[in-house]
Amino acid sequence: MNLINKSISLLLILMILGCSSSRYEMRHDSAPLRKPTLLEQLDAQVVQVDKSSAAKRPYSIRGKRYYPMLSEKGYKASGVASWYGRKFHGHLTSNGEVYDMFDMTAAHKTLPLPSFVEVTNIKNGKTAIVKVNDRGPFHDNRLIDLSYSAAYKLGIYQSGTGNVKIKALLPDDAKIPKTYIQVLAASNLVNVQSLAVTLSNNYKLNHKISQVNGIYRLHLGPIKDQSKAQEVLNSLKQNSHKQAFLLYSQDKL
Repeated sequence: MNLINKSISLLLILMILGCSSSRYEMRHDSAPLRKPTLLEQLDAQVVQVDKSSAAKRPYSIRGKRYYPMLSEKGYKASGVASWYGRKFHGHLTSNGEVYDMFDMTAAHKTLPLPSFVEVTNIKNGKTAIVKVNDRGPFHDNRLIDLSYSAAYKLGIYQSGTGNVKIKALLPDDAKIPKTYIQVLAASNLVNVQSLAVTLSNNYKLNHKISQVNGIYRLHLGPIKDQSKAQEVLNSLKQNSHKQAFLLYSQDKL
Protein backbone atom coordinates (compact mmCIF):
# COMPACT_ATOMS: atom_id res chain seq x y z
CA MET A 1 0.00 0.00 0.00
CA ASN A 2 2.88 2.35 0.83
CA LEU A 3 4.39 1.62 -2.57
CA ILE A 4 1.11 2.57 -4.25
CA ASN A 5 0.92 5.80 -2.29
CA LYS A 6 4.51 6.65 -3.19
CA SER A 7 3.78 5.95 -6.86
CA ILE A 8 0.73 8.20 -6.79
CA SER A 9 2.71 10.97 -5.09
CA LEU A 10 5.49 10.66 -7.65
CA LEU A 11 2.95 10.82 -10.47
CA LEU A 12 1.40 13.98 -9.01
CA ILE A 13 4.83 15.59 -8.71
CA LEU A 14 5.65 14.74 -12.31
CA MET A 15 2.31 16.17 -13.44
CA ILE A 16 2.99 19.40 -11.56
CA LEU A 17 6.48 19.62 -13.00
CA GLY A 18 5.08 18.96 -16.45
CA CYS A 19 2.59 21.78 -16.04
CA SER A 20 5.23 24.16 -14.74
CA SER A 21 7.53 23.46 -17.67
CA SER A 22 4.87 24.92 -19.95
CA ARG A 23 3.53 27.26 -17.30
CA TYR A 24 2.70 30.18 -19.53
CA GLU A 25 1.16 29.02 -22.77
CA MET A 26 0.79 32.61 -23.97
CA ARG A 27 3.89 34.48 -25.02
CA HIS A 28 2.38 37.90 -24.40
CA ASP A 29 -0.19 38.96 -21.85
CA SER A 30 -3.63 40.15 -22.94
CA ALA A 31 -6.98 41.26 -21.59
CA PRO A 32 -9.88 38.81 -21.13
CA LEU A 33 -12.69 38.62 -23.64
CA ARG A 34 -15.21 40.30 -21.34
CA LYS A 35 -15.42 43.16 -18.87
CA PRO A 36 -15.47 42.38 -15.14
CA THR A 37 -18.90 42.45 -13.56
CA LEU A 38 -19.81 44.94 -10.81
CA LEU A 39 -19.62 42.08 -8.32
CA GLU A 40 -16.09 41.27 -9.46
CA GLN A 41 -15.09 44.89 -8.86
CA LEU A 42 -16.10 44.94 -5.19
CA ASP A 43 -13.24 45.82 -2.85
CA ALA A 44 -11.38 42.96 -1.23
CA GLN A 45 -12.42 42.43 2.38
CA VAL A 46 -9.63 43.31 4.81
CA VAL A 47 -9.46 40.36 7.18
CA GLN A 48 -6.95 38.72 9.49
CA VAL A 49 -4.82 36.26 7.48
CA ASP A 50 -1.87 33.98 8.12
CA LYS A 51 1.26 35.17 6.36
CA SER A 52 3.13 32.88 3.98
CA SER A 53 6.41 31.73 5.55
CA ALA A 54 7.97 31.01 2.18
CA ALA A 55 7.14 34.51 0.92
CA LYS A 56 9.12 36.07 3.79
CA ARG A 57 12.45 34.84 2.44
CA PRO A 58 14.75 37.06 0.35
CA TYR A 59 14.71 36.17 -3.33
CA SER A 60 16.44 37.11 -6.56
CA ILE A 61 14.92 37.93 -9.94
CA ARG A 62 16.94 38.95 -12.99
CA GLY A 63 20.03 39.42 -10.89
CA LYS A 64 18.37 41.70 -8.33
CA ARG A 65 17.91 40.78 -4.67
CA TYR A 66 14.63 41.56 -2.89
CA TYR A 67 14.02 41.55 0.87
CA PRO A 68 10.34 41.17 1.87
CA MET A 69 9.04 43.38 4.66
CA LEU A 70 8.33 41.83 8.03
CA SER A 71 5.18 43.94 8.44
CA GLU A 72 3.00 46.09 6.20
CA LYS A 73 1.94 48.38 9.06
CA GLY A 74 2.25 52.04 8.10
CA TYR A 75 3.39 51.31 4.55
CA LYS A 76 2.64 54.03 1.98
CA ALA A 77 4.12 54.60 -1.47
CA SER A 78 3.51 56.27 -4.81
CA GLY A 79 4.50 55.03 -8.23
CA VAL A 80 3.39 53.37 -11.44
CA ALA A 81 0.80 50.58 -11.45
CA SER A 82 0.49 48.04 -14.24
CA TRP A 83 -1.80 45.02 -14.58
CA TYR A 84 -1.66 41.39 -15.63
CA GLY A 85 -4.31 39.18 -17.17
CA ARG A 86 -4.86 36.11 -19.33
CA LYS A 87 -1.27 34.89 -19.55
CA PHE A 88 -1.15 34.33 -15.78
CA HIS A 89 -4.80 33.42 -15.19
CA GLY A 90 -5.17 30.06 -13.45
CA HIS A 91 -1.53 29.80 -12.39
CA LEU A 92 -0.22 29.82 -8.83
CA THR A 93 0.70 33.10 -7.18
CA SER A 94 3.79 33.46 -5.01
CA ASN A 95 1.92 32.49 -1.85
CA GLY A 96 0.27 29.44 -3.40
CA GLU A 97 -3.13 30.86 -4.35
CA VAL A 98 -4.53 30.54 -7.85
CA TYR A 99 -4.43 33.80 -9.79
CA ASP A 100 -7.83 34.88 -11.04
CA MET A 101 -7.74 38.04 -13.15
CA PHE A 102 -11.33 38.77 -12.09
CA ASP A 103 -10.45 38.82 -8.36
CA MET A 104 -9.40 42.05 -6.65
CA THR A 105 -5.75 41.14 -6.14
CA ALA A 106 -2.28 42.49 -6.86
CA ALA A 107 1.44 41.73 -6.91
CA HIS A 108 4.12 43.63 -5.00
CA LYS A 109 7.86 43.05 -4.72
CA THR A 110 8.26 43.18 -0.93
CA LEU A 111 4.94 43.45 0.94
CA PRO A 112 4.13 40.46 3.19
CA LEU A 113 1.92 37.90 1.47
CA PRO A 114 -0.94 38.12 1.74
CA SER A 115 -1.66 41.70 2.76
CA PHE A 116 -4.19 44.35 1.78
CA VAL A 117 -3.66 47.77 0.25
CA GLU A 118 -5.84 50.64 -0.89
CA VAL A 119 -4.84 51.82 -4.35
CA THR A 120 -5.78 55.30 -5.59
CA ASN A 121 -5.52 56.41 -9.20
CA ILE A 122 -3.94 59.86 -8.85
CA LYS A 123 -5.39 61.04 -12.16
CA ASN A 124 -9.07 60.37 -11.49
CA GLY A 125 -9.24 59.76 -7.74
CA LYS A 126 -10.77 56.29 -8.09
CA THR A 127 -9.84 53.79 -5.37
CA ALA A 128 -9.79 50.03 -4.96
CA ILE A 129 -8.85 47.73 -2.09
CA VAL A 130 -6.92 44.68 -3.24
CA LYS A 131 -5.38 41.61 -1.68
CA VAL A 132 -1.63 41.37 -2.40
CA ASN A 133 -0.92 37.68 -2.97
CA ASP A 134 1.84 37.67 -5.59
CA ARG A 135 5.31 39.01 -6.37
CA GLY A 136 6.03 41.57 -9.05
CA PRO A 137 6.14 43.69 -11.16
CA PHE A 138 9.86 43.26 -11.79
CA HIS A 139 10.48 46.59 -13.48
CA ASP A 140 12.41 49.32 -11.70
CA ASN A 141 9.86 52.00 -12.50
CA ARG A 142 6.76 50.06 -11.38
CA LEU A 143 5.27 49.80 -7.93
CA ILE A 144 2.37 47.36 -8.13
CA ASP A 145 0.83 44.92 -10.60
CA LEU A 146 -2.96 44.83 -10.44
CA SER A 147 -5.43 42.17 -11.47
CA TYR A 148 -7.53 42.97 -14.52
CA SER A 149 -10.62 43.71 -12.39
CA ALA A 150 -8.70 46.10 -10.13
CA ALA A 151 -7.15 47.90 -13.10
CA TYR A 152 -10.56 48.16 -14.74
CA LYS A 153 -12.13 49.63 -11.60
CA LEU A 154 -9.33 52.19 -11.31
CA GLY A 155 -9.56 53.15 -14.97
CA ILE A 156 -6.01 52.20 -16.01
CA TYR A 157 -6.59 48.97 -17.91
CA GLN A 158 -6.77 50.66 -21.33
CA SER A 159 -3.54 52.63 -20.96
CA GLY A 160 -1.78 49.66 -19.35
CA THR A 161 -0.22 51.73 -16.59
CA GLY A 162 -1.16 54.61 -14.33
CA ASN A 163 0.24 56.71 -11.51
CA VAL A 164 -1.10 55.57 -8.16
CA LYS A 165 -0.57 55.90 -4.46
CA ILE A 166 -1.01 52.92 -2.17
CA LYS A 167 -1.31 52.41 1.55
CA ALA A 168 -1.40 49.18 3.51
CA LEU A 169 -4.57 48.33 5.43
CA LEU A 170 -4.82 46.21 8.56
CA PRO A 171 -8.06 44.60 9.80
CA ASP A 172 -8.47 47.41 12.36
CA ASP A 173 -8.34 49.93 9.50
CA ALA A 174 -11.24 48.38 7.62
CA LYS A 175 -14.16 50.72 7.18
CA ILE A 176 -17.11 49.25 9.03
CA PRO A 177 -20.34 50.96 7.92
CA LYS A 178 -22.48 52.31 10.75
CA THR A 179 -26.09 51.33 10.29
CA TYR A 180 -29.06 53.70 10.54
CA ILE A 181 -32.74 52.90 10.40
CA GLN A 182 -35.06 55.21 8.54
CA VAL A 183 -38.30 54.93 10.44
CA LEU A 184 -40.52 57.15 8.31
CA ALA A 185 -40.76 60.22 6.11
CA ALA A 186 -43.54 62.70 6.82
CA SER A 187 -44.49 66.37 6.34
CA ASN A 188 -45.52 67.16 9.94
CA LEU A 189 -42.37 68.08 11.88
CA VAL A 190 -44.08 68.12 15.30
CA ASN A 191 -45.29 64.54 14.90
CA VAL A 192 -41.90 63.38 13.66
CA GLN A 193 -40.13 65.03 16.61
CA SER A 194 -42.54 63.46 19.09
CA LEU A 195 -42.03 60.02 17.59
CA ALA A 196 -38.26 60.52 17.55
CA VAL A 197 -38.16 61.16 21.30
CA THR A 198 -40.39 58.15 22.02
CA LEU A 199 -38.37 55.73 19.88
CA SER A 200 -35.04 57.03 21.13
CA ASN A 201 -36.14 56.34 24.70
CA ASN A 202 -37.61 52.95 23.88
CA TYR A 203 -34.61 51.63 21.95
CA LYS A 204 -31.87 53.64 23.73
CA LEU A 205 -30.65 55.03 20.40
CA ASN A 206 -29.79 58.48 19.10
CA HIS A 207 -31.96 59.97 16.39
CA LYS A 208 -31.52 62.33 13.47
CA ILE A 209 -34.15 64.27 11.53
CA SER A 210 -33.34 65.52 8.04
CA GLN A 211 -35.47 67.63 5.75
CA VAL A 212 -35.62 67.61 1.96
CA ASN A 213 -38.31 69.54 0.05
CA GLY A 214 -40.58 69.77 3.05
CA ILE A 215 -40.38 66.06 3.93
CA TYR A 216 -38.86 65.13 7.30
CA ARG A 217 -37.02 61.82 7.59
CA LEU A 218 -36.49 60.19 10.97
CA HIS A 219 -33.36 58.08 11.40
CA LEU A 220 -32.35 56.04 14.43
CA GLY A 221 -28.66 55.35 14.97
CA PRO A 222 -25.87 54.96 14.19
CA ILE A 223 -25.78 51.30 15.24
CA LYS A 224 -22.41 49.52 15.04
CA ASP A 225 -23.77 46.01 15.63
CA GLN A 226 -25.46 44.77 12.44
CA SER A 227 -27.44 42.10 14.27
CA LYS A 228 -28.80 44.68 16.71
CA ALA A 229 -29.80 46.92 13.80
CA GLN A 230 -31.76 44.06 12.25
CA GLU A 231 -33.36 43.28 15.60
CA VAL A 232 -34.52 46.88 16.05
CA LEU A 233 -35.79 47.00 12.48
CA ASN A 234 -37.85 43.84 13.00
CA SER A 235 -39.32 45.31 16.17
CA LEU A 236 -40.26 48.55 14.43
CA LYS A 237 -41.96 46.69 11.60
CA GLN A 238 -43.99 44.72 14.13
CA ASN A 239 -45.07 47.97 15.79
CA SER A 240 -46.78 49.87 12.99
CA HIS A 241 -43.62 51.05 11.19
CA LYS A 242 -43.68 48.66 8.26
CA GLN A 243 -42.04 51.27 6.01
CA ALA A 244 -38.82 51.29 8.09
CA PHE A 245 -35.60 50.14 6.39
CA LEU A 246 -31.84 49.95 6.93
CA LEU A 247 -29.36 52.36 5.41
CA TYR A 248 -25.68 53.01 6.00
CA SER A 249 -23.48 55.93 6.95
CA GLN A 250 -22.18 56.32 3.39
CA ASP A 251 -25.75 56.64 2.08
CA LYS A 252 -27.24 60.12 1.88
CA LEU A 253 -29.22 60.68 5.06
